Amino acid sequence: MSGLEKYFEKLLWSSRHMVFAAVISSLLLSLLLFVITAVDVAALLMHAFDYISATTEVRKVLRIELVAHTVGSIDGFLLATILLIFSLGLYELFISDIDEAKKSGQSSKVLVINSLDDLKSKLAKVILMILVVTFFEVSLSMLFNSALDLMYFSLGILMVSLALYFSSKSSH
Repeated sequence: MSGLEKYFEKLLWSSRHMVFAAVISSLLLSLLLFVITAVDVAALLMHAFDYISATTEVRKVLRIELVAHTVGSIDGFLLATILLIFSLGLYELFISDIDEAKKSGQSSKVLVINSLDDLKSKLAKVILMILVVTFFEVSLSMLFNSALDLMYFSLGILMVSLALYFSSKSSH
């Protein structure tokens, strides 16, 4: 092997460290989303006191809003989790195993990624859950003006159910 070829292969192998940009960016975005969602949850808890002192008619509206914001918070935490899984997965695939994870014994529960397909599969499942939660959040504020609206909503529920069913079948 010539010296030029060895140098090129070393450069090529070292180029995998460019993934650090994606790892750090995803980790920072995950932290940011966790903080933003936690602040939203704190604000939501403060509005819970408004519910207690509200009249019956106002409570109906507040209940829908509180549940919708709660579901939105679940979305925020799920998205932050996607970014965290993505960050950890990229690091393990391209840079190195995370020794601290292996020592803790929790890595088998949190992150077992051996290929890009494993990473995509884990991310797809979390993204599907975000879509389900978002569908539920939107359905809380839906108004049904006709039978066709109700039919579309029913078809939406069917599609979500089928997506969950087929995603659970693919993991077995």
